[in-house]
Amino acid sequence: MTAAPALSRGLVEATEPPEWRGIARDAVRMLVTDRATRSHSHKHFCDLPSLLRSGDLLVVNDSATLPAALVCHPERSRSVGNSIPLHISTKIDERLWMVEPRGPVTSGEKLTLSGGGTATMLSPIDPWRPRVWYATFEMGEPMYAYLAKHGAPIRYAYLTRTFPLQTYQTIFARTEGSSEMPSAARPFTERVVAGLCDNGIAIATITLHCGVASFEHPERPGSERFIVPAETAARVNAARREGRRVVAVGTTVVRALESAASEDGIIASQGWTDLFINETHQLKSIDALISGFHEATATHLAMLRAFADAPLLDEAYAEAADRSYYYHEFGDIHLIQ
Repeated sequence: MTAAPALSRGLVEATEPPEWRGIARDAVRMLVTDRATRSHSHKHFCDLPSLLRSGDLLVVNDSATLPAALVCHPERSRSVGNSIPLHISTKIDERLWMVEPRGPVTSGEKLTLSGGGTATMLSPIDPWRPRVWYATFEMGEPMYAYLAKHGAPIRYAYLTRTFPLQTYQTIFARTEGSSEMPSAARPFTERVVAGLCDNGIAIATITLHCGVASFEHPERPGSERFIVPAETAARVNAARREGRRVVAVGTTVVRALESAASEDGIIASQGWTDLFINETHQLKSIDALISGFHEATATHLAMLRAFADAPLLDEAYAEAADRSYYYHEFGDIHLIQ
């Protein structure tokens, strides 16, 4: 389910966005892995239009990132002023959500939030790995409006500081709902999109709202909401029928399209997916993948093996490590085609 611990050795944690390192969004490095020749080359993301083929269809995720990190005060510790972070993960309905408390909680416990809101912890989603919980909220306004006032982007310990929410949005962000950024699309800029259009490369969208990833623990991805619109399904099916490639921008796109795939093609779909993709999965809708680099314990790597066998993926990561590529959401990019 996970890669060998040595796989990401030598990669460098991206502790800040490339813009803070003096690099444009679309100037991050990109390792290109060619499966036919089993070779690797080093480019920059702004080279993408010249590396794809005329007629390719790129599919991107248009989910926008929420300021999903809150600070809460458990009832049992209110007297001493203790607080814990609470990460909002996935909406079930307006009151019921999946959340990740970044500290100990108990079933039935009520957490006090800023602005007079409360969250009541119900139960862990998986009792054997009680990281993500069901919780109900009372706050007097819709969750997204509340988060806009009181929330902040989720930030893990490897980041050097807090960055504004816009830093976590991609150029395609349209529909609010992701607790963490669908980061493979982050390097896209108007310049890159214009270059793709000039080279006859089209772009279609799906929506998949990303839940919390929590880099500290390797585990299967949780259930997530997704939408594959009828227009996108038709365009993917036409590309496949005509022998043109479908290129997924990010593992979220792979998960959405493969969840909507049938033996007869992509079906316009919406709902929940708990699909887990690894090397045993036969891809039905996608020919190439644009992804970030991941640490060795990340289950994203299992999905990458559906595109590149383990030896080829090991070689790719060794190439990236030799040149100190960056990983995590503000890191460099890997094109497997």
